[in-house]
Amino acid sequence: MALMRIGELAAAAGVSNRTVDFYTNLGLITPASRTTGGFRLYDPATVEQIATVQRLESSGMALDDIAAHLQGAGAADLVTALARLDQDLTALRALAETAAGTAHGLATTLAVRANQLLAAAAELLSTMPPS
Repeated sequence: MALMRIGELAAAAGVSNRTVDFYTNLGLITPASRTTGGFRLYDPATVEQIATVQRLESSGMALDDIAAHLQGAGAADLVTALARLDQDLTALRALAETAAGTAHGLATTLAVRANQLLAAAAELLSTMPPS
């Protein structure tokens, strides 16, 4: 698939050009290359990266924390791990919404605790030196 200009990426990801610029400046996404005129070009996989960043942010993780981890060593592994955590948290939230009685309370408690653990992990990782 061909590389995308900022407007194409923004449209495909359902965000504004400003959001793409903001995420690029924070290091959340990275252009694959530039045109001879200096325009940034993005890999189509960046659409999923934007979606992952937005899900992580909506689950309580600060953009600065997400960016700090993505810029460190093993960033690709971290993106995969964070996406997996995000998927698990989404499934847990769905369970909490559909469960009845005691199961609902348990699933809600687990979802809250998962958010807290994700935030604690992000805080801990931000204080550790890169390996």
